[in-house]
Amino acid sequence: MAAQMKTAAVPLTPSSAGGASRPARLQRWRGVSPLLPALLFLMLCFIAPLVGLLLRGVLEPEPGLANYEALFANSAYSRVLLNTFMVAGLVTLISMLLGFPLAWVITLVPRGWGRWLLSIVLLSMWTSLLARTYAWLVLLQGSGVINAILMWLGLTDQPLEMVHNLTGVVIGMSYIMIPFIVLPLQATMSAIDPMVLQAGSICGASPWSNFFRVFLPLCRPGLFSGGLMVFVMSLGYYVTPALLGGAQNMMLPEFIIQQVQSFLNWGLASAAAALLIAITLLLFYAYLKLQPESPVASSTAR
Repeated sequence: MAAQMKTAAVPLTPSSAGGASRPARLQRWRGVSPLLPALLFLMLCFIAPLVGLLLRGVLEPEPGLANYEALFANSAYSRVLLNTFMVAGLVTLISMLLGFPLAWVITLVPRGWGRWLLSIVLLSMWTSLLARTYAWLVLLQGSGVINAILMWLGLTDQPLEMVHNLTGVVIGMSYIMIPFIVLPLQATMSAIDPMVLQAGSICGASPWSNFFRVFLPLCRPGLFSGGLMVFVMSLGYYVTPALLGGAQNMMLPEFIIQQVQSFLNWGLASAAAALLIAITLLLFYAYLKLQPESPVASSTAR
């Protein structure tokens, strides 16, 4: 009984009552305070313009969702959305098909050769985007090198139209996007232990089975990250589609620029830009939920 009374007589402190003490709260705020300049910078330079963009899409020319309805109800605007997603999907697929073997070759060749190949890939990425796009414009035009070679080989009787249409856009953007697939894939492949593939062969797996059931699943983190990067960047690309594409094959970034510069339709342009941002955030969220564990992380955890 005396022990119970002594226990009851003990005063409750804020920490024992379930709440954090004031010094502990101050300590936490001191830990966050170095981040305040960065948070303020993000608020002023990113959050505030984004909120203004969303408000313009809803409030101009009059309050409501008319701008968003027009994007999907108008057949011309819907074609722009369809072209954007179709080109982004094709560019992502072609970049994966061409970038995967290139990353594999860089990983397999001796280290010196692999470094040279990787330097060439990086050099192509560091070259001016405008210069690379104009180079493809020269190569793909009717009197360009590619048409001349095709006609010399007898594959065509007349020049093919490969500029100012979706063909030129897909070719030019695929070339530009390949490094963004090669770099994460090569990093993932170089982290794979060759003994894993050797163990699969010892266990009786054929080369094709070893590739599809052992090697390819281990490459999924690089494929996921590279594919997402290429798809999202392709959705918002402007220079290459503007130079190699045509008015009939307009993509969403060109549409936004046209609405602002030609028609001063800020409401519709803001709605299109907000839609592009929402799709990007949704894809990034899906990537965070679906991304597989990297081989490096799993081996470190073990």
